[in-house]
Amino acid sequence: MDSSAMLSNPATDVILHAFDWCYADVMKNAPLIQELGYKSVLVSPAMKSLRASKDSGRASRTQWWQRYQPQDYRMIDNQLGDTIDFIAMVKALKQHGLRTYVDVVFNHMANESSIRSDLTYPNAQDLTSYQNAPEYYESIRLFGDLSKPLFNENDFVEAFGIKNWKDTWEVQNGRITGGASDPGLPTLLDNDNVVAQQRAYLKALKAIGVKGFRIDAAKHMTLSHLRKVWTDDICEEMHIFGEIITDGGATEEEYQLFLEPYLKHTRLGAYDFPLFNTIYKAFEEQGSFKSLINPYCFGQALSNMRAITFAVTHDIPNNDVFLEHIMDEVDERLAHAFILGRDGGVPLIYSELSTSGILDQHGQPRWLNDWQAPYMKSMIQFHNHVHGEAMRVVEANDDLMVFVRGDKGIVVINKSKRSKTASLSWTGPVTDLLSGKVIDCIDSKVTIKVESNQCMMLTTNDPEPVNS
Repeated sequence: MDSSAMLSNPATDVILHAFDWCYADVMKNAPLIQELGYKSVLVSPAMKSLRASKDSGRASRTQWWQRYQPQDYRMIDNQLGDTIDFIAMVKALKQHGLRTYVDVVFNHMANESSIRSDLTYPNAQDLTSYQNAPEYYESIRLFGDLSKPLFNENDFVEAFGIKNWKDTWEVQNGRITGGASDPGLPTLLDNDNVVAQQRAYLKALKAIGVKGFRIDAAKHMTLSHLRKVWTDDICEEMHIFGEIITDGGATEEEYQLFLEPYLKHTRLGAYDFPLFNTIYKAFEEQGSFKSLINPYCFGQALSNMRAITFAVTHDIPNNDVFLEHIMDEVDERLAHAFILGRDGGVPLIYSELSTSGILDQHGQPRWLNDWQAPYMKSMIQFHNHVHGEAMRVVEANDDLMVFVRGDKGIVVINKSKRSKTASLSWTGPVTDLLSGKVIDCIDSKVTIKVESNQCMMLTTNDPEPVNS
């Protein structure tokens, strides 16, 4: 199958979030990412941001959050690589039938209050660096005139920190801060210059071959600003989704204040935090799988076409305020079976090197290898095999959920402390992709025994190899 054919249907395929991976590491892993069945790779913000000096070694690597503090859009130059590295990565991914998605930070610029009092970006020291090494900086330039600043004080909202996170105006005009003593991240104005520079940046990435954008901190940007930047020409043939963190679905105030207007007034996708909250509660000891039968119907999930579904995002383990939403390892694995087994939404699989410092039960970084674990490969294989097949829930009680995908697949999830048995009408033997176990069909029925805290993803026919 040629690359162009493999790059179809972006709104259904599995995304690997290569969080804070160097571009060279993404490129090196392109064959494996393809083999595992992923179709897109989301990389961390590709802009100029603070990096350790190139001769100081990997040990002095800057913190992940520095990638979310832009200094200049007109080049890629950060701890993960530069424009040349980035272009090589995009080409390598495309050669393996993989789309590149980029995390975009447009709400604010870097907090450099510790070294200066002005709001000129890039700062005077960086502009001098450009002048002192013109050949290098020209080689990594995406657009624009590097002899001039990108932004100045006229491009920023008046400085104040957000205090009331339920006040829409304040959230969309105030600065994100780390507390009373932190001046915070300078918030960009919705003005002609800001919009023009942001659009030029997106067009430059599109020209390189980028196929999707994740809008960081989308809840902090006004709908007017979003609509001016992400116009039809920018959105054409692109998959774009915003990060709007809410504490639940349609019944929650945050949803009504931020996510509902975004969904109503744009055509962009969004992280499905309503579904995540529904899943998280369903897996709690007192929770029930009944809530997962049709969460969209009750306003507890986004529509299938616009949802980015997940069991963990980079914010959850890397920001103290979200740590309580980390699922235990068993539940997270079962949640992945649900997300990759169900229809609707684009599953996002999170990976990190060790940014959060959280370890798994074996003492290894928690999200270092899950993305390439045998179970994940099998779950993605199931997802790709049953793509497009209708979902029907056969059984859902407090601890057991059984659903089918047309006549191609069956998903069984058991979160109880005991084994469970499910029996359903079927037309032939089925094979569990996770264990390899074959279950015969007797008198047009299959009887499936699933052990405690386990899941099974069964297919009728041998699914196509994941790298076909």
